[in-house]
Amino acid sequence: MPRLRFLGTGTSTGVPQIGCHCEVCCSTDLCDKRLRTSAMLSLDNGAHILIDCGPDFRQQMLRWPYDKIDAALITHEHYDHVGGIDDLRPFSFRKSIDVYTNERCAHNLKQRIPYCFAEKKYPGVPNISLHGLSELKPFCVAGVEVVPIEVLHDQLPIWGYRIGSMAYITDMSSMSSDEMLKLDGVKLLVINALRHTLHHSHQSLSQALQVIDKANAQTAYLVHMSHEMGLHAIVDKSLPPHVHLAYDGLEVEW
Repeated sequence: MPRLRFLGTGTSTGVPQIGCHCEVCCSTDLCDKRLRTSAMLSLDNGAHILIDCGPDFRQQMLRWPYDKIDAALITHEHYDHVGGIDDLRPFSFRKSIDVYTNERCAHNLKQRIPYCFAEKKYPGVPNISLHGLSELKPFCVAGVEVVPIEVLHDQLPIWGYRIGSMAYITDMSSMSSDEMLKLDGVKLLVINALRHTLHHSHQSLSQALQVIDKANAQTAYLVHMSHEMGLHAIVDKSLPPHVHLAYDGLEVEW
């Protein structure tokens, strides 16, 4: 049975947010401590697929005993989702790591960390095989089919991913009806919800709940949350029975 571990569930500033003294940032509940959003998918064939690789990646990997990463799926090029790519290096000593994303994001990564893709690489840099995909067609990663889902992050087209009966979407503000069809029959839906009030480039809690209802997901977990979402212990109890706030370290099966 496949498993998904939430490595981080926070927004770009993380929680606690530096300099903030609200009740969430001062909470001693570990569920209110949120590193930048990322996840690890563990397949029945033993493969591990990383979803996003943010600036907290090294800290996240020190917490959990993953000794290999077979591939990575990147949703978009914003720093809180790619800032840890250099730290893939210890996982790439034995073999290259395939990294998949859309064509625009791949181009951005080559400009941001060119030493990883130079013809003559400096010894010790991450051994990455970057795949910039130009079409929204299914592709194979580590023996499973991955279906890209294009959503909007304000005006920026970014990718979510569906693998089997699980779909993972973060940083979404809106989604077309055609892409919504890709969520048909999903058992586990991971989706972003920044806070209770509206935001120009991220879903609010109420907007995320509407998408979950439209998708008719059996179970849903919310990620990419700011301190404005509120205390985990309180907000989680207020949600529908099949919807939960994810928290760092949580592992789920479906």
